[in-house]
Amino acid sequence: MGIDSRLAHRVPAGSNLRAMKNPRSLLLPVAAAVVVVVAIVLVLVNLTRPGTPGDLSPEAGFARDMGVHHAQAVEMAFAVRDESSDDAVRTLAYDIITTQSAQRGMFIGWLQQWDLSQASSVKPMTWMAGHGHAAAAGVTPGVMPGMATADEMKRLADAKGQAAEVLFLQLMIRHHEGGVEMAKGAVELVDRPEVRNLAQHIVDGQTAEIDLMKEMLTTRGAQPLPSILK
Repeated sequence: MGIDSRLAHRVPAGSNLRAMKNPRSLLLPVAAAVVVVVAIVLVLVNLTRPGTPGDLSPEAGFARDMGVHHAQAVEMAFAVRDESSDDAVRTLAYDIITTQSAQRGMFIGWLQQWDLSQASSVKPMTWMAGHGHAAAAGVTPGVMPGMATADEMKRLADAKGQAAEVLFLQLMIRHHEGGVEMAKGAVELVDRPEVRNLAQHIVDGQTAEIDLMKEMLTTRGAQPLPSILK
């Protein structure tokens, strides 16, 4: 009996003799199956994105609202920087422009990283008021605290010299008070450490700037606007 005939007796019915002679051919369907399983797992991981903030999360709400809040602060700082000749005021304005522009870039980057839109259909401060913080100082659902009105922004744009400095300091103190309240809310509500750390940095930095601006108002014989803090 030849070798092939002996093999034929040992190969079970329905087996592929050529596959047994070439074991690599048996690995192809197995490898293909593994690739399919891995692809399915990756798709599921990407869809669930464990640990990634959702659209209505405090992280997303804070990033969106504080980004808008920072944008107005930068606009106010540019307005006074162009009108004031005082080195201290111009330095403060420059610090606000650079710091808050950089932080706003981080907010935009986070939302992109989380595959979330830069804007939302929900009202501002929903992320904070909706988590038991509606009664927090200066926080009203739908309204970001400390924001200057359109009329106040126009007055600042039209102001000159020391009048511009005083109005800027008054508006920015109130603006920072609102920003501090928002950042404190984020510190308490968010889960991601990078968001919490930046929020605490905002609390510390803007609280220090509030004290500085109050001193600057005093030297100009002016007082802050009524505080939004209760």
